[in-house]
Amino acid sequence: MTLTEQLPDTVDADALYDTFTLWTTAQGLTLYPAQEEALIELLSGSNVILSTPTGSGKSLVAIGAHFAALAQGTRSFYTAPIKALVSEKFFALCDIFGAQQVGMMTGDSAVNPSAPIICCTAEVLANLALRCGGPEAGEDVPGQVVMDEFHFYADPARGWAWQVPLLELPYTQFLLMSATLGDVTRFQEDLTRRTGQRTATVASGERPVPLVFEWSTTPLHALTEELVGTKQTPTYIVHFTQVATIEQAQALTSINVCTREEKDQIAELIGGFRFTAGFGRTLSRLVRHGIGVHHAGMLPKYRRLIERLTQAGLLKVICGTDTLGVGINVPIRTVVFTGLSKYDGERNRLLKAREFHQIAGRAGRAGYDTVGTVIVQAPEHMIENEKALAKAGEDRKKRRRVVRRNAPEGFVSWGEPTFQRLVESQPEPLTSSFVVTHAMMLNVINRQSDTMAAMRHLLEDNHEDRPAQRRHIRRAIAIYRALRAGGVVEQLPEPDADGRRAKVTVDLQRDFALNQPLSPFALAAIELLDRDSPDYPLDVLSVIESTLDDPRQVLAAQRNLARKDALAAMKADGIEYDERMVLLEDITYPKPLAELLGAAFDTYRRGHPWVGDFELSPK
Repeated sequence: MTLTEQLPDTVDADALYDTFTLWTTAQGLTLYPAQEEALIELLSGSNVILSTPTGSGKSLVAIGAHFAALAQGTRSFYTAPIKALVSEKFFALCDIFGAQQVGMMTGDSAVNPSAPIICCTAEVLANLALRCGGPEAGEDVPGQVVMDEFHFYADPARGWAWQVPLLELPYTQFLLMSATLGDVTRFQEDLTRRTGQRTATVASGERPVPLVFEWSTTPLHALTEELVGTKQTPTYIVHFTQVATIEQAQALTSINVCTREEKDQIAELIGGFRFTAGFGRTLSRLVRHGIGVHHAGMLPKYRRLIERLTQAGLLKVICGTDTLGVGINVPIRTVVFTGLSKYDGERNRLLKAREFHQIAGRAGRAGYDTVGTVIVQAPEHMIENEKALAKAGEDRKKRRRVVRRNAPEGFVSWGEPTFQRLVESQPEPLTSSFVVTHAMMLNVINRQSDTMAAMRHLLEDNHEDRPAQRRHIRRAIAIYRALRAGGVVEQLPEPDADGRRAKVTVDLQRDFALNQPLSPFALAAIELLDRDSPDYPLDVLSVIESTLDDPRQVLAAQRNLARKDALAAMKADGIEYDERMVLLEDITYPKPLAELLGAAFDTYRRGHPWVGDFELSPK
């Protein structure tokens, strides 16, 4: 029987609470005090900010929120930062509430989009709030929103999508959840002001499974062998590049991590699963050995396989990136950090306290473990120096003669004091990452209301400080002028019947800001190609690929191959070493049709200014 079938005939808060707790008891679950408090506040109509550690049952509170909304006839949305987590939550809620009650919207696809419970990415909800929100918000907007992993609010590239719903949905009840929120006083006051409803903060630092933190100078291979031997698995070894995860996983195959019986169980669970050539073949060999790989660059089917095998207790070691911290449901007992610095897209830097605790918090499985272990491995050069000193023993002369290895070039210095500081630090306060884009303005202008007033509210009543707001206002004015100059937006001489002072003059594709926003450009660019050319099929493919995200690991491999071939040619031509190194910097991966597409994109952008928010990337 689904939870939907157990809905009471009344929307009385006490009846809803009693019904839900009867269901949780039937599932063998006992509510923690923080869960009880959060559910009571939600059923009382309050907004709730739930800041409790990983593994403390925030998902169960979210289920209770959806249950209450369903009983009240209110549509509810659950948002997550990545599509894999949205998909996972969609299937979980289908099992709980029944498939007819749950839908999914990711921008790329939609399943049962008119369902009363919707799982979606944050960007889907943000664009809905821009199109349909504000004081005149109608039936299209949800009456309740559950925002999971709310710490993404501070993400420089995507944080706007967590902020916009708070600004534009004044009649919505919010449940904001994360294990690493920091001080939330500002959000509590702001939500109360905007929605007119009380906002309760439910916070607890008590973990159902406590964590033990350790600093290790044991080489990773020996450390992993020790963890497997002492049954401190599943162990997730955290790397900060996708290449490193594969290399480390392959290096660990010399360890016998599984029994023969466990390997047979892995083969049985894999069954007829199809692995493609290349990476698929490598992954097949690794998982049959009991070692997994997990990162965002993998095909979804491979990530799901790793998660299924780990949930079944068959993978003892998983080498992965920090995607573990996003809340993917992979049960882990021990987390091993191979570093405390990462490349964030602009520079190498130390991990923030929030990032460290978000990943570390995945250790320890409620109901399985009594303690979770977090190990930070010392930098490799420090480990080598420790080994050399240990070999020298207590002999002072020998110790003085030890040649200590230096940190590699470009290394961001960190050590045991960094580790201790991160363990003891609280997550940093969340900072606003609001941005103004063409897509944002077009969504607001498409509203059936006074669009100028709506845009003014968005620009002047966001979470930015006043200097930043002024920058956003100047940016919005420039965008508006570009849209008018391009004939995309027309300013009306008088407000129309809906109070609009401007209107969009072109038909925009539905969810144009989400579903491959450069696809209309791709269709236009294909018309420029020579259909009679023998390369026409490949040229079409190149046009489409230029509008899609860059597969960084593939492009890096192509660039390395191009440089290898170029280096061989330069050596054959007798070019000196220093000159070769300079010339190699200009060699990159192939960019077919780059000149044609660049000129076409510049022309297209003049009539469709919003594409300027996106980058064309021939590859």
